[in-house]
Amino acid sequence: MSLWQSCERIRSPPQVFVATDAEVLSRLVALKVVATTDPRRLPTDLLLSVRTTLLDERWGDAVTDWMRATGEVLGAYPDEDVWSDESLGIDVALFEIRMARIFHENQP
Repeated sequence: MSLWQSCERIRSPPQVFVATDAEVLSRLVALKVVATTDPRRLPTDLLLSVRTTLLDERWGDAVTDWMRATGEVLGAYPDEDVWSDESLGIDVALFEIRMARIFHENQP
């Protein structure tokens, strides 16, 4: 099992982004969310700030300015577990299943 960074764009339907670390996640959100925003949605002063921070590769600042300008919220979930066949192989799963609550008759 490895730990990854993730965030969710709170909207309907939500968008979920997952990356190997916080720096990559900030860069990903800057590219896929912030940079794809219609510039007419942003007040001029914040539009200039967002553009500057993007060009300066200050991804976190760009995302923060974008949230302030749009009122949209991103939910961050640091260090999410990412399961793989290596970390949850069939042998481990079969062992864990036998220990699961569903197989215990007298537990509340």
